[in-house]
Amino acid sequence: MGKETRLFKSEERKSREEVSTFLTQLAAKISEGTVVLRQGAEEINLELPYNLILEIQVEDEDKKRKGIQHSLELEIKWFDDDSPAGPLELG
Repeated sequence: MGKETRLFKSEERKSREEVSTFLTQLAAKISEGTVVLRQGAEEINLELPYNLILEIQVEDEDKKRKGIQHSLELEIKWFDDDSPAGPLELG
């Protein structure tokens, strides 16, 4: 397995409506191909290729005293230079 380097992390409590609004805005940025994430002085710019990998996972984790913590995880992955090659043409 390759080495993983964390470039940015954020975790905060938001209302369902706030999460929905954020995801809608994020979807628009993904469609445009550029996502900028900012929190305080920290900022990361992402240039997204045409092809992306979407992974969705649902988990339950027993947090003992707090009970069961449910999670819906959305992960978007890509490789450098993963652009469409274009249509097949005869030369």
